[in-house]
Amino acid sequence: MNLDKKHLFTLTHNLTVPLLSVDLYVIKKSFVNCTYNKIRNVKPFIFPFALTVTSVWGRQHCRGKGNCVTLSERELTAEAGLCVVIPCSFTTAANFTPKHIVWYKCEASKKCSDAHIIFHSNKNKKNVQSGFEGRVSRLESDVSQKNCSIIINDLKVSDSGSYQLRVTGEWNGKKNASSINPRVNVSVKGLKQKPTVMIPTLTEGQQATLTCTAPGLCSGSVPQITWTWRGAGGTESYITGNSTDFKTENLTDVTQRHVSTLTFNPSAEQHNTNVTCKIHFTGETTTEKTSGLNVNYVKEVYITGVTTVRDGEALNLTCNVHSFPPSLIIWSKLGCNETLHIDTGSANLVITNVTAGDAGQYVCTAKYMNNTLKDKVNVTVILTSTEVVEHKEMSGNLSVKFLVSIAAVSILVGVIFIIYFVHFWNSRKKMKPKEEEQTYMSLQKTDGLSEYDVICQSLN
Repeated sequence: MNLDKKHLFTLTHNLTVPLLSVDLYVIKKSFVNCTYNKIRNVKPFIFPFALTVTSVWGRQHCRGKGNCVTLSERELTAEAGLCVVIPCSFTTAANFTPKHIVWYKCEASKKCSDAHIIFHSNKNKKNVQSGFEGRVSRLESDVSQKNCSIIINDLKVSDSGSYQLRVTGEWNGKKNASSINPRVNVSVKGLKQKPTVMIPTLTEGQQATLTCTAPGLCSGSVPQITWTWRGAGGTESYITGNSTDFKTENLTDVTQRHVSTLTFNPSAEQHNTNVTCKIHFTGETTTEKTSGLNVNYVKEVYITGVTTVRDGEALNLTCNVHSFPPSLIIWSKLGCNETLHIDTGSANLVITNVTAGDAGQYVCTAKYMNNTLKDKVNVTVILTSTEVVEHKEMSGNLSVKFLVSIAAVSILVGVIFIIYFVHFWNSRKKMKPKEEEQTYMSLQKTDGLSEYDVICQSLN
């Protein structure tokens, strides 16, 4: 093995020198550049040692004078439907001029041939494996930049395997020469990543927008994103009265973010249901994410139960208000400041052994966020026959007492009137008459008339 001074060389190996006469090289690492000082004529011996020299960009593979390829990873793992980037760069000797980049896929135990080409930078080359047409591209189109990285889009599980690079060009003016041919293994597994679904606070009647982002940052082909809704019965359907939008955000030259939005007006019927965002990649690869919907809503307050009960029985009323989050329910009686019962969502008011005093108006108050809702009912208590008799006797006693009171008042008024009348009569008799009553009549005949004049009687 002959190495020239200043040769670019990086290895990652565990080496054991066998019992033989060898040339020993002392390697001094300086990032990618290594300086080799040759020591000759070393006696036969066993010299186990580990030689690990790694560049800052990854693992280099060199052949010849200055021809090296750097692969950051020897093993790459990716998922179907997405993409994989094989990072790669190379350096060449001064007498080698790179012209084209060629990538192959073949079994690791075999030597790759033209039949195994998956990418060739020479567009005139048409012998690319059919399954890779249009799916492989370089990150840098200018070969002089010495960037041999490629991206494989729309991955399939069958894309797993060994990939080999070949850099072709001119060596000392000789065409079709090639440099080192390193390999990298790619393992493609089934898609496990899920889309990301963002759900804001949902309120009935207020427009809301859901966001679904496809997994991964590259896929090649633009995926199809659909939204479906699954109700309580488990039936899947599309959300009606909605609008969807799709956009692709370019993050870098090779990475994109695919986002779909769903805008709709939530309703109470959609509370506690599920919405599913489904991503369809090329090659029948799909993934989906199902999320539950919580819709803030409140309905009218209503009271159930029998409002007419007999005395001694139980009064059982229920106040309901369908809402999310649950409302605070308060039972009270009109004219009474006391709170009878408090609960959330639904509240039962139970009064055992009711009496006539329990009759009246009962009010149910529901407090939901910043809203207050009310409903009320009138409760009637039917008395039994015993209580009716007692009530009648009580009423009769009250009537007798009332009549006696009236009679007593009447007698008192009569006595007072008689006393006053007697007093007035006696006072009248004691008075002297100032004038007597007299009657005057005139019988004088007037001027020969046949009629008589009647002179009015004067009473003084």
